[in-house]
Amino acid sequence: MVISTLADTLVRGVETVGDRVSETLFEPVLRLGVTGLARSGKTVFITSLVANLLDRGRMHGLAAAQEGRISAAFLQPQPDDTLPRFAYETHMAALTAREPSWPDSTRAISELRLSLKVRPTGLLSGLQGPRTLHLDIVDYPGEWLLDLSLLEKSFSEWSTDVLSRIEQREAAKIFRALLAETDAADRLDEPQAQRLAEAFTGYLNAAREAGFSDCTPGRFLLPGDLAGSPVLTFAPLPPLSGASRRSLWREFERRYDAYKARVVKPFFRDHFARIDRQIVLVDALGAIHQGPQAVEDMRQAMADILSAFRPGRNAFLTQLLLGKRVEKILFAATKADHLHHTQHARLSAIMEALTRDARDRARFAGARTEAMAIAALRATTEETRTHQGRTLDMIRGRLLESGKEAALYPGELPADPAQLLSPARAGAKTWLDGDYRAMAFAPAPLVLRPGDGPPHIRLDRAAQFLIGDRL
Repeated sequence: MVISTLADTLVRGVETVGDRVSETLFEPVLRLGVTGLARSGKTVFITSLVANLLDRGRMHGLAAAQEGRISAAFLQPQPDDTLPRFAYETHMAALTAREPSWPDSTRAISELRLSLKVRPTGLLSGLQGPRTLHLDIVDYPGEWLLDLSLLEKSFSEWSTDVLSRIEQREAAKIFRALLAETDAADRLDEPQAQRLAEAFTGYLNAAREAGFSDCTPGRFLLPGDLAGSPVLTFAPLPPLSGASRRSLWREFERRYDAYKARVVKPFFRDHFARIDRQIVLVDALGAIHQGPQAVEDMRQAMADILSAFRPGRNAFLTQLLLGKRVEKILFAATKADHLHHTQHARLSAIMEALTRDARDRARFAGARTEAMAIAALRATTEETRTHQGRTLDMIRGRLLESGKEAALYPGELPADPAQLLSPARAGAKTWLDGDYRAMAFAPAPLVLRPGDGPPHIRLDRAAQFLIGDRL
């Protein structure tokens, strides 16, 4: 077993070195990972990013586009024949239809290759022809990313962590009641094990609906062809020492370890470990709307996410000898169009505060990080009204639930992020002096001029941070 694992690792290493030499000496490849937590807008982000790189009229913040050095952009078959292709055309059709709709959310990993032909800059620019950069965009659920933190936790540690978090959550009421009736030292009873796993899965789905971020194991929410398998039939149990080999505790521990070995590690080895740049999309406004506990849960999830990365600088010899490291990470608060532009700086500051611990770790390891507020597709317009002698900065859009056009005042974010993070860390259940509303808007009908991609907010700045230096 050990020899087989070592041999497999060596073969993969030789293949990887060959690929990296080819990429470095001929046509370079940049792998961009795109992930995020529930309802953060990953699919819309990728669709709008690709559309705006194909038609760059709105990408003034991307230096190579503004300078006119991108002479062509075109889609190609993705290099990994075993991965589904990101359905760009289908998603773009949904956003540009006469009655536009949001595309389906990410439920599995997918990939898309966008090739850019770029004219070089500098003293030798007149002597060199255009070069090609292949941008491989890898889309994967944020729940899978959170699973990587499980690699460093035993079943006992994970159980203790989860049970302490859900102790006061209403969504976990049914699971806690079933757990109270269970003796983990008893001999394994498969129907009882299935009931526990189903109740825990029900909690995870309810927690995600309630705006909580750390919902592991992620495949419980997106099981795919693993649905009903033993590797997804376990749940956290109270600490127990000296459990017998055939007990419920020992079997759940074995299944937890199998989940890490057969589900989490292959994802890390085959996909995640090959990423160069990463963007993590976050629905910060949704968490703020849900309350302090959701905000604190999101902050902890951001720290856990960073522990899954191997941030650092991708020097050529480092890539060949030690493997790739993520060298740039962008934390983006999405749905900035749900606020008036006068509050965007406050949303960015809140995002920076939420990810402070995570970004400090990445910077210490040599990676560049940034936090910003973006909207990959702008679904609203802005207007200012006077109400009862007060001037209100409002947003107008088509409400997702009713389809009606409405102008709304979403509330005002605090100038100091500590006004949100302090009560969140203190365990407050509600905001004392704020009412932060999160509305769901449908996409607005698009009328695109030739050469223009979909309207957005700071998508060009996000692209400049993530790939601008390679253009």
